[in-house]
Amino acid sequence: MSEQRFVTTTVEIEGREEIAVVEVPAFEPPPWGPDAALDTVGRRVPRLDAVAKVTGRARYTQDIRLQGMLHARLVRASVPAGRVVRLDLSRARALSGVRGILTGADLPRMFGPAVHYWGQPVAAVVADTEAIARDAVRLARVRYRASPFRVDLPTGKTSLRTGHFGVTPPETRREERGDVTAALGRAEVSVTATYRVPAVVHQALETHGSVVHWDGDRITVYDSTQGIFRVRRELAEHLGVGQHQIRVVTEYMGGGFGAKNSCGAYTVIAALLSKATGRPVRCVWDRHEECIDAGHRPETEFRVTAAARRDGTLEALDVEATVAMGVVGWPGGPCKIFQELYRCPHVRVVQRFWYGNVSGMESFRAPFHAEGAFALEGALDLLARKLGMDPLELRRKNHATEDPVKQRPYSTELLRECWTSVAERIGWNAARVRKRSTGRFVHGVGMASQVWGGAGGPPAYAVVRLNRDGTALVQTGTQDLGTGARTIFAQIAAEALGLPLKAVRIVIGDTDAGPYTNNSWGSMTTPSVGPAVRMAAEDAKRQLFEVAAEMLRAKPNQLEARRGRIWAQGGASVTIRKVTEQLGDIMIMGRGHRGPNPPGVTVHSFGAQAAEVEVDRLTGRVRVIRIVAAHDCGRVVNPELAESQLHGGIILGLGYALFERLLCDGQLGRPLNLGLHEYKIPTYADIPDIDARVVSVADPVANHAGVKGLAEPPIIPTAPAIANAVFDALGVQIRELPLTPGRVLEAIKTPS
Repeated sequence: MSEQRFVTTTVEIEGREEIAVVEVPAFEPPPWGPDAALDTVGRRVPRLDAVAKVTGRARYTQDIRLQGMLHARLVRASVPAGRVVRLDLSRARALSGVRGILTGADLPRMFGPAVHYWGQPVAAVVADTEAIARDAVRLARVRYRASPFRVDLPTGKTSLRTGHFGVTPPETRREERGDVTAALGRAEVSVTATYRVPAVVHQALETHGSVVHWDGDRITVYDSTQGIFRVRRELAEHLGVGQHQIRVVTEYMGGGFGAKNSCGAYTVIAALLSKATGRPVRCVWDRHEECIDAGHRPETEFRVTAAARRDGTLEALDVEATVAMGVVGWPGGPCKIFQELYRCPHVRVVQRFWYGNVSGMESFRAPFHAEGAFALEGALDLLARKLGMDPLELRRKNHATEDPVKQRPYSTELLRECWTSVAERIGWNAARVRKRSTGRFVHGVGMASQVWGGAGGPPAYAVVRLNRDGTALVQTGTQDLGTGARTIFAQIAAEALGLPLKAVRIVIGDTDAGPYTNNSWGSMTTPSVGPAVRMAAEDAKRQLFEVAAEMLRAKPNQLEARRGRIWAQGGASVTIRKVTEQLGDIMIMGRGHRGPNPPGVTVHSFGAQAAEVEVDRLTGRVRVIRIVAAHDCGRVVNPELAESQLHGGIILGLGYALFERLLCDGQLGRPLNLGLHEYKIPTYADIPDIDARVVSVADPVANHAGVKGLAEPPIIPTAPAIANAVFDALGVQIRELPLTPGRVLEAIKTPS
């Protein structure tokens, strides 16, 4: 009887779990454990694409210019809710240089008459130049029948029951472990507070967009996407064609942060207009459109009760969250971090998802966890203040040594080590006991923690081809958001093959050139694709050893490869190039794929951050002086790239804490701060001293490469650490982000 080939496994994506049927690998390499002697993995090697990026040779979707290319622009609704009753595009159609128009008659699923948010696309125009297309859009005349709308977050259960204004009706989800009501009744100390976080937009440097050329029965798509295979599948469904007819290419990408996980309207529009005109079509959003229609992190309000014994042992966490999703979105779990991060026997969460008249929410770096962390970590500091207890000691007191949701062990868990590292480097004890200033400028320090699913998972495939000259080509169908995936996979492949890094080339970002991998989301790329790349390299090396064994008069299992040579146990050796040259044109091809996640354990990443702030009591300005971070993410393949990810996430969290919020006019229903002049994001002048490090210990239980996800976790504790530092400085807790001067002054004036 043959062994079982397919099994089911659990994969955590963006904070939610999915059950998938996956293929069991034909073999699994022995794990690279914590003590593995590795040459290339773990080194600070320069990014392989660094020169291409700094010299401008790297080609992003917005750089694509094809012969005869046309430019598409969208006509967008000027009301937040209602119906299009008249659409007059006659003047636009007559404009010289206009080559085509799409309306609801051509694309009813996208340009239907119902309008649900201000800026919703209602038609598209394509022209010889971008300027002509913009002029044509301005010539469009649209008349609407307006409907009631709502763009702000409703408060209280009554408003949620009065109806809905979006496409989807409100939804409520309840979960409880233990008996929260009884635990609250017997608790010795408790606090209750309401916390609120704003809607914020992603603001990736490269906006959403596609260039599409429909040529005969072949469709080539250059897309700024986190999932080339998902774009291919969804575009095929939109167009009613086979996936084999579509090629999706993402050579380089200027960020996504979760907003580029699906096939966008711009891709479908460009494809249909390319088919109609017979020419390539470019449809790329400008910065205002990026703020209107690229999705957002949702505005959320939390009402939290935290109860404990007098010694600080948590008894109960009771939280109700109301989430403003926009017109559509996937209801995740802003309260999930309350269930996961600390040891607490009684936890009740009620989550209400409200749909209104703004563009739909999209995943945004650690979606829902970043929101929930602000409320959870704020409530813990409030509880510590009432207990007269050090906030870090309160966290240590309630450290979860196993998964409190599934009640099973972690594969590895180094949160205590993260706390210790951060406390030592920030000077936690000294900072908290020093005398506070009573003058204009006051200082404070704050701490926050983080948990996130770091397992990755299948499906992910890779192929390694050995060339005649002893070099290797690695092909996989993932894409690089800018995190350094090319370099990471090259280091893994070089390590497994025993080749120098310069002898390995990575081909990614092309559905025609590499086998399937999933989206780059949820901190999944390295722990998902990395093991597949290693397995493919090990498979190629196994075949290589079969040939080399005859040359060295040894058995294949007596060989090892390092630094471009194959060594036998007796000391004899041969270069890899000599072996492949002897093969001539016979090509060794190794195949690898990601196996199921380990059963019976939870694979999470953990981290801690501390912030030091200075608050100006006269102006209300918060200045972050320093942020110290430590994150547990399994084996670190390239420390420099890992630290870069930490810095990027912390800077995003800094903006969330201090500046960022999407403002909408409640009377007109339209966003007010579009573009980077009006929507404040951190600049170089705002960035504090950042001391960010990884606690690098391989996790061989998670996968045979020992890696876990890192990209999303660093944003989670940043804003709560800053807010807790402001609480420490002022003695007054500000429970709404961002921490604007007005809110600080109001808190000083009327402390809650």
